[in-house]
Amino acid sequence: MKVVKTEQEWREQLSPEAFAVCRQHGTEAPFSGKYYDNKAAGIYKCICCGAPLFESSTKFDSGTGWPSYYEAIEDAVTEVKDMSHGMIRIEVRCSTCDAHLGHVFPDGPEPTGMRYCINSVCLDFEEEK
Repeated sequence: MKVVKTEQEWREQLSPEAFAVCRQHGTEAPFSGKYYDNKAAGIYKCICCGAPLFESSTKFDSGTGWPSYYEAIEDAVTEVKDMSHGMIRIEVRCSTCDAHLGHVFPDGPEPTGMRYCINSVCLDFEEEK
């Protein structure tokens, strides 16, 4: 089920940085997010709606300064062509609430060859017990 809220509702729920990235398609500075170097086992969820997005077993160190994953949980993300900033990229959004999460690139490791480059501020982490 889609989660739809007004801009004001999102502003009240999210930190200013999370709102800027998730709802206004911003980007956090590399190496600044709390999850880029997280090695704990668990599930990464959308900060906006709580939907599970990525499993820690798919996370890898891309050297970019953002959390990177070679695969999203099935049907968790939507990929949208992004032609902003004079580039052609593929934006990654939460399928449940349309939050901007980051971008996906075809330069990741096997088995998929993909690199989902995701902003930490868009994520919440539930550690495996």
